[in-house]
Amino acid sequence: MKNEIIDELEDKLTKSLGALKKDLSKLRTGVASVSLLEDIKVAYYNQPTPLNQVATIAVPDSRTITIQPWDNSVVGEIEKAIQKSDLGVNPASDGKIIRLSFPKLTEERRKELTKHGGKMLENTKVSMRNVRREINEKLKKMEKDKLLSKDDAFKQQEDVQKLTDKFIEIADKTYLEKEREILEI
Repeated sequence: MKNEIIDELEDKLTKSLGALKKDLSKLRTGVASVSLLEDIKVAYYNQPTPLNQVATIAVPDSRTITIQPWDNSVVGEIEKAIQKSDLGVNPASDGKIIRLSFPKLTEERRKELTKHGGKMLENTKVSMRNVRREINEKLKKMEKDKLLSKDDAFKQQEDVQKLTDKFIEIADKTYLEKEREILEI
């Protein structure tokens, strides 16, 4: 029973941490990255389709992303989708290849991005604490139902706290790495 609860906790905390990493990967750092385009959907035959399923995406240098659609008829739709996104860049197209040029980030924009990343981190920590509370409530119910002794319940709550602290520390380190990346000139 003990391992099941700890495994459940670890699984949920791992998912929270994975979501944070995915969200942080979408923050612009002044360096072009394919992950910035991950959530962009293009109207392809009137169906919202992920950009990477209608085009080849490449990063020829640190400030440019090129998008080469497999079907040239979707160039306009790709441009619209990019303009609607919050990337903050205008696509330049020659009819076959779309280029996205990322300017250097201003200091103000860097601070904005770190603030946004900080909010993402805080939301992840809240999520992790909610998981901890949920698991602790399960443990208390098991103790109340006489499935666990008081000592075992206390010991498992300590283990839950240690595991939660470990994952929160990993989340902090993940954010600090991203913050350094954003503030790097």
